[in-house]
Amino acid sequence: MSNTESDPDDHNDHDDPDDDEASSDEEKTTVRTGRNFEQTYRLSAAEAGEFLIAVGEQLRDSDELTITDEEWELPFAFGEPVEVELDFDGMDDPELELEVELPGRPDDSAPRVE
Repeated sequence: MSNTESDPDDHNDHDDPDDDEASSDEEKTTVRTGRNFEQTYRLSAAEAGEFLIAVGEQLRDSDELTITDEEWELPFAFGEPVEVELDFDGMDDPELELEVELPGRPDDSAPRVE
């Protein structure tokens, strides 16, 4: 599994027009089933909130979620039920962890009984 920590400055400063051309939709890597992928971002609370709102709107309005970055896109057809986990560690440096797990939607249909 790839674990890459991103510096927000690396993704937001694009003064070179050649960089914008290199990150066009046609050249993005599509993350597909059969691969493991992990990306970590350090965001402000406001940016994280906007991200969570966008994810929540897609969960509410569709049965597919697509998350993109300048270099990749991750389309995901999800099923039910969605699992939400809250983990509060109140000792020493208090921390709250929110985790959402979306099960994949099955691609197969049931066999026929005759």
